[in-house]
Amino acid sequence: MRTASTCLTALVLTSALLLSGCERPPPATEQTGYRGQSMGSVANPRTLEMREAANQPPEAQPAADPSGPRASTLYQNVKVLGDLSEGEFIRLMASMTEWLAPADQSCGYCHNLDNLADESKYQYRVARQMLIMTRSLNTDWKSHVGETGVTCYTCHRGNAQPQATFRQDPGPRGAGGFTASRQGQNFAAMAVGSTSLPNDPFSRLLAYAGEIRVSTPTALATGNPRTIQDTEMTYGLMIHMSEGLGVNCTFCHNSRNFGQWGDSPPQRATAFHGIRMVRDINIRHVQPLAAILPPERLGPEGDNAKVFCTTCHNGQPKPMGGAPMLQNYPELGAVRPAP
Repeated sequence: MRTASTCLTALVLTSALLLSGCERPPPATEQTGYRGQSMGSVANPRTLEMREAANQPPEAQPAADPSGPRASTLYQNVKVLGDLSEGEFIRLMASMTEWLAPADQSCGYCHNLDNLADESKYQYRVARQMLIMTRSLNTDWKSHVGETGVTCYTCHRGNAQPQATFRQDPGPRGAGGFTASRQGQNFAAMAVGSTSLPNDPFSRLLAYAGEIRVSTPTALATGNPRTIQDTEMTYGLMIHMSEGLGVNCTFCHNSRNFGQWGDSPPQRATAFHGIRMVRDINIRHVQPLAAILPPERLGPEGDNAKVFCTTCHNGQPKPMGGAPMLQNYPELGAVRPAP
């Protein structure tokens, strides 16, 4: 009997040890709603520390004197930042070089060094449109970015092209016939949490104004234009948002009724505006640039890389942990009146 009891105890201890090794340290749970509703956030402290370490913004360069002649009067072909002073203009150009230009190219990544006003490089024209976009985000989309704002570094993180982007992806094709195209099914893409949901819900829902819908007003099919695949795409986008922000579904939704707005946390309204902001970025600013990009910058379907939630958030509820990007670089805010 003692031998059997000893073996059972050893088995239990071994099982506990193996299970405890699945995730260390144990996840921390914070209840955010009423008991019994499963309203709570679950996160692993070790993962949070790793994400925080990977999302540190670079040290801001010293502020520049906003007085003096405007950049538009000193330099040629300055169409976006002409309202800045010379000091502010040079500071921002130096910061952009640090944020996204390859170290071996520096200013020459975007500019013809023999004529800085020359537009022959496609990077020059892309950078101009991105500056227009960044100022638009910091002024027209405060419903999402608030006063925290964004800079080029929010997306680029020291890379010439942001690393977390999407292109049209039809997924692997079968041998032929009906199976030739999988319609995005059963293709375990990391962008949707490696699930078998449609691997590219983004082209429809974030690059165009596709309707995000799960619930229907009636149990009958009559008058309901939504399909099962519409629902699956919505779930794929929601999983992406959960992974991209490093949060649970209850960060935005009330688990009692996911579709009800009245009892939802305030983050749901912020996410609502964020989805529309991402669409604005892709439709107005990013997709038109495909016409000037070289073939190597385009995907297999001929489209250029577009942004989604992970591009900025990179696993955190607030990009860069909520670092005051606009406060550090007011040059990327609203156009200033002439002094």
